[in-house]
Amino acid sequence: MPLAPDELAAIAARTLAHYSASAEPFREGTRDHDVSQNIHALLSAINGEAPYDILDIGCGPGRDLRTFTALGHRAVGLDGAPQFVDMARTDSGCEVWHQDLLALDLPAAQFDGIFANAVLFHVPSQELPRVLNELRATLRPRGVLFTSNPRGNNEEGWNRGRYGAYHDLERWRSLVTAAGFAEIDHYYRPAGLPREQQPWLASVWRAC
Repeated sequence: MPLAPDELAAIAARTLAHYSASAEPFREGTRDHDVSQNIHALLSAINGEAPYDILDIGCGPGRDLRTFTALGHRAVGLDGAPQFVDMARTDSGCEVWHQDLLALDLPAAQFDGIFANAVLFHVPSQELPRVLNELRATLRPRGVLFTSNPRGNNEEGWNRGRYGAYHDLERWRSLVTAAGFAEIDHYYRPAGLPREQQPWLASVWRAC
């Protein structure tokens, strides 16, 4: 059964409330996470000369905004939790937009790349086609989308106070391709471990 608008609003509100209530522990717990492999995967796929305009959606407290800025790029953050928006603005000095993933309001053709690290799995499956199309529309021609999500067997629902949709590679590939992207690469994380110990599926896509 499709989720009704009020159900979607409740999903977004409850998930964001979970992050808002744990904003400071989340910042401390993720401060030293090494996502350099993911950042390199995005930047190395972008055509043209740097610096690039990067949109970091689900930017959280702003850790990766600082990294993009330190590398010389122009980064803008986006998050639905007001505590994270305030943290990210203060810690990174970047412009950060307060927007819900299910109610995006993005400018057309403004970014060379989108960094969606550990965020799009919170979008209910029925809404993903629309959200992915909105992301493609805010990219410049042949812009690049990076995604990293916890993988699964195409199940979705509540998990420790957060809504999540856990796709396998085939399902994820079909969704992103249908939204007008061509696959550049994919890999599993953490690197160097057996597949059963790699819960994260990372993928890189070019807007067609």
